[in-house]
Amino acid sequence: MKKWLVRFVVLLAFNILVLLVIGWLTPARVGWAALWGGIVLTLLTMWVRPALTNWFRRRAAKSAGGRTKAGEFLVEVGIVLVIAFIAWIVTVLLSGVRIGLNPLGYILPPIFVALGWWVYELIADRAESHAGALYDRATGAPVGGADAASAVPPPSPETQSARRELKDGLTDEQRRMLDEL
Repeated sequence: MKKWLVRFVVLLAFNILVLLVIGWLTPARVGWAALWGGIVLTLLTMWVRPALTNWFRRRAAKSAGGRTKAGEFLVEVGIVLVIAFIAWIVTVLLSGVRIGLNPLGYILPPIFVALGWWVYELIADRAESHAGALYDRATGAPVGGADAASAVPPPSPETQSARRELKDGLTDEQRRMLDEL
């Protein structure tokens, strides 16, 4: 629960900042709606974005054999921008953010959202660990030292296998088969 709460709060603060930047640099009018829009965008980023990403990637994988590396990169960027556009439109519909009739209000903000996601991915681990330490300090949980090290058990072999599979998408058996080739 703590991990999800810390991630939600850090991502919420970051999304509010992104929405304020969008309000300053694009024709979209954000204002105080950045608070509610940040909550909507955070929920979309945490739960809807991974599902949409998987769906679009599965659809794109059907034609992956005919693409070059540059083409694959463009498809990945396209997927991110389409998902950012969907997240932006849903955020506008569910919050007080106004776009108006200016086409740049539809085109520029998804680019800023996608750039925000990219920057967040770069700093997420450090920001979440710092926020987690603040959370632990506020709740009186042990921070660092021998107590914290002994509280975290070493990962099981199943957990290590699952992490390796998440890293490259291969099970241990598939990895052994590739090594034999």
